[in-house]
Amino acid sequence: MEPSKEQQNTPEKSTSEAPATVSSAFPPSGCCTSCGGPTISEPPPLASFPEMSPPPNYRPIRAPAINLPHNSQAIILSPVPHAEQVPVVSPPYQFQSPVKRIHSPDDIRRFHESASCKNFLGFVVSLSESIRGYKISDPCDISPTVAAIVSILETLLQWIDEIPPAQQSARYGNVSFRSWHERLGERGESLILEFLPEEFKESVIEIVPYFFDSFGNSSRIDYGTGHETNFAAWLYCLARMGIVKEEDYHGLVARVFVKYLELMRKLQMVYCLEPAGSHGVWGLDDYHFLPFIFGSSQLIDHKYMKPKSIHNDDILENFSSEYMYLSCIAFVKKVKKGLFAEHSPLLDDISGVPNWKKVNSGLLKMYRVEVLEKVPIMQHFLFGWLIKWEE
Repeated sequence: MEPSKEQQNTPEKSTSEAPATVSSAFPPSGCCTSCGGPTISEPPPLASFPEMSPPPNYRPIRAPAINLPHNSQAIILSPVPHAEQVPVVSPPYQFQSPVKRIHSPDDIRRFHESASCKNFLGFVVSLSESIRGYKISDPCDISPTVAAIVSILETLLQWIDEIPPAQQSARYGNVSFRSWHERLGERGESLILEFLPEEFKESVIEIVPYFFDSFGNSSRIDYGTGHETNFAAWLYCLARMGIVKEEDYHGLVARVFVKYLELMRKLQMVYCLEPAGSHGVWGLDDYHFLPFIFGSSQLIDHKYMKPKSIHNDDILENFSSEYMYLSCIAFVKKVKKGLFAEHSPLLDDISGVPNWKKVNSGLLKMYRVEVLEKVPIMQHFLFGWLIKWEE
C-alpha cells in the first residue's frame, strides 16, 4: 500500500536533534535506566553528546604489516629481510673517496637490486639478531675495537659540554652545533686512526665521510634516519675490512649503538636539531629508526612485556634503561605533549601487534621501504670501494 500524502510530505527527523535522540535512548528523569521503573534518587545529568569530541581514530594493523597512510601495500608485499654474512675484503685494497650516486627512483631500484644493498640490510638484520633476548646490561664480549669506538663517542659527548648552546630566539637549529661539527671535522679522522690496524690506515679516505655524516648536517642543523643509516654504514665498512667481527655484533648494539643513541639525544636536546625528512605524526619517530628494530628484537619472547606494555608508565620507568624500544617510547613521551595516540599514532598502532617477533619483522620491512627506498634520504648516501655502486 502506498504511503499517504501526509506521510510522503513529512520530512524525516534529523538524528542530530538532541531531545529526540536522548528521549528515545534513555528513560525520563526519575526512572531506572535499565528497567524503566521509578527510582529513589535522580539519575546523573546526561552528557551533551554534540559537545563531546569524537574518540581518536585507531587504525589496528594486521601483523606483520605496519599501517601507514602511504606505501602500506609496499611494506606488506615486501619480503622480510634476512641476516647475511659480511664478505671481508682482501688485498690489494682500492680505497677511494666515496661519492653520491642516487638521484632518481631508477637509481633506487638499481641500488636495491644490487648485492651491496642486500648485504648491508643483511648486516642490519644480523645486528638485530645479535641482541635478541638480551638486556643492555647483560655481559657481552667487548673487543678492543668496540671499546675504542665507545671511547670515541664518549669524547664527542664531552665536546657538547665544552661547546654550550648559543643564546638565540629560534626554536630549532642552535648555531653552536656548527662549532661542534667543525671540531668533529678537525679531530674526527685522528680519533679513527687510533684504532685502525696499520694495513687499513689508508681506508680513512673512504670511511671517514660516513662517520662525519652520522651526526647530522651542520648547514641545516638537522638530523634524521639518513644520518643514522650512515653510522650503520660506517660500522658495516669496519665489518667489511674485518676490523669488526661477528662476535662483536652484540657489543656493537649493546655498547656502541646505545652510546651513539645517548650522544644523538644529547645533541638533539642541547642544540635543538631539526628533524630531517620527518613524516610528522605519521612517522615512526622524528629522528631514529634502528633503535626500534634493535629494541623490538631484545623483547622477542619476553615472558611478561608485550607490545601493549608501552602504555604502562611503571614499565617504562623501570625498564627503559634495559630495553631500547622502551627507551625510545619514554623519550617520545618526554618531549611530546598530549595524548600518545594523537602525537604518535603509528607507535600506538604497533602496540596492538600480538608479539614482538611480528613487530621486529614489520619494522625491518618498513626500514627498507621507508628509509632505504626513499630518494630524499638515500640521495645523500655514499658509494666507494667497500660499498660499491653496481652499474
